[in-house]
Amino acid sequence: MADSASESDSSSIDGGPIMMPPSPVTREQLHKHIESLQQQNRVLKIELETYKLRIKALQEENKSLRQASVFIQAKAEQEEEFISNTLLKKIQALKKEKESLAHHYEQEEECLTNDLSRKLNQLRQEKCRLEQTLEQEQECLVNKLMRKIEKLEAETLAKQANLEQLRREKVDLENTLEQEQEALVNRLWKRMDKLEAEKSMLQIKLDQPVSDPASPRDIRNGDTAANLTSHIQSLRNSVAKLRQQLALAQQESNEKMQRYVNEEKNIREENLRLQRKLQLEVERREALCRHLSESESSLEMEEERHYNEVAVSGVNVRNRAISSPLPYPSPSCSRPLSPGMNLAGPSNRESGSALPTGRCYACGQVTYSTMPLGPSGS
Repeated sequence: MADSASESDSSSIDGGPIMMPPSPVTREQLHKHIESLQQQNRVLKIELETYKLRIKALQEENKSLRQASVFIQAKAEQEEEFISNTLLKKIQALKKEKESLAHHYEQEEECLTNDLSRKLNQLRQEKCRLEQTLEQEQECLVNKLMRKIEKLEAETLAKQANLEQLRREKVDLENTLEQEQEALVNRLWKRMDKLEAEKSMLQIKLDQPVSDPASPRDIRNGDTAANLTSHIQSLRNSVAKLRQQLALAQQESNEKMQRYVNEEKNIREENLRLQRKLQLEVERREALCRHLSESESSLEMEEERHYNEVAVSGVNVRNRAISSPLPYPSPSCSRPLSPGMNLAGPSNRESGSALPTGRCYACGQVTYSTMPLGPSGS
């Protein structure tokens, strides 16, 4: 404010119009005012010096700061250069390591590629060798299977031939057995006719008086009964022998069939068909054997019954001829001793009798034929 007042005073003095000389009061005021201005000027000078010192201190501080900044910048540059050098060294080391790793990787890759190529070639060679071995084994196996199939076919043909031969033998045995049975039945019927004739003759002799001496014919009749017994025994022996032969043939056939079945287990379709055929043949043969055994048993029962009847009738006739003169009833009104005698009765002899002549090949049953017989007195 003092500066502004002094400036306003000086401007008013310098630029204003020329005025009148001041009065003494005005001088004193001016003098006071000048002193105050000088004092203010000194104060301002002191302040100016203070500011100059402060500016100088600030300049020195700024200079020191600049120097420190330069030093710091230089140090920073040095550190930056050091860091840059360190980083460059690390980068170079990393580049070298990268190059070495890349080289090592290339070497390993090349080595691995070579190893894989070698293994691949080895696998290809082994594959080719295995394919050749497999082809050889397959060819060998095919040849072996073909030989085995041919062998099985030959065995099948041989078994078929054996089966046909067994069938023919079975048919021959059946025919032979039927012929022998028919001959045996015919002989038995002839014997029965002869026995009936002898029985009628014995009954006629019984009707005669007891005082007649025993004729040689009676002795011959006893011999005839003994001969008949021996003949029946021989027939039984022959039947037993034939039965034994049939059992042996059946056992042999069963053994052969079992062996064939065991051998034919490994054959597939053809052997199954043959096995079915063989089973059918076995069933037919067993049925035939059952029918034959039934017929044989019936024949044996008939033979035994006839033999018992003849034996009993012969004993009764001899006892009555020796001990009692009582008349023997006629055959027409007498009761037969056994049911088997009805087969040889007068009615049957007049009308004929049924004889088993064979078996039906379709159903397996026994067929009969009617044989006419003459009268008892003939």
